[in-house]
Amino acid sequence: MTETVGRRERKKAQTRKALADSALRLFLEHGYDKVGVRDVAEAADVSVTTLFKHFPSKEALIFDEDEDIEASLVAAVRDRAPGRSVLRALCEHLVARGATRGTDDPEFLAHIALVRRTPELQEYWDRMWRRHESALAAAIAEAAGAPEGDLRSAAMARFAMDTTSLTRGQADQRQAMRDLFDLLEKGFGDTP
Repeated sequence: MTETVGRRERKKAQTRKALADSALRLFLEHGYDKVGVRDVAEAADVSVTTLFKHFPSKEALIFDEDEDIEASLVAAVRDRAPGRSVLRALCEHLVARGATRGTDDPEFLAHIALVRRTPELQEYWDRMWRRHESALAAAIAEAAGAPEGDLRSAAMARFAMDTTSLTRGQADQRQAMRDLFDLLEKGFGDTP
């Protein structure tokens, strides 16, 4: 029985990846507005019904790692080493995960460019990122023993999440990420 569940999960993952890869390829080749979900389903050799079992919307096709990103952010807080601060754990996670990647990955750069030039994708990305921020804030509050909706935890999550966009375009994105987290951990001090 375990093998069957494993096979089923592998097939689901393969279908999901085929859909996401087909969507990205078609959107880059023809433009987001000129490609429909039926086109993506056909390119991945599945039905439209199957597509919607894996992705709730056309926009979601571009963000196939959405759930994994959120789970890994929360895990970075919950599973951090004893004595490791939340901010340090998040910094290490974001640097290791490659949230700062971009300058040397042409596929990633094309993906980001597509999102930035497509208003529907930009809106979805913003909503997705804020949802991750909310989950992260809840994990930070839990780790601190703070009540749900704790403002300090929400601020920490917001600032941590914003580091990925702030570091984009920096010559050394990983070091820029570390510098920003140092600033967050030590405080801004008396700035002009």
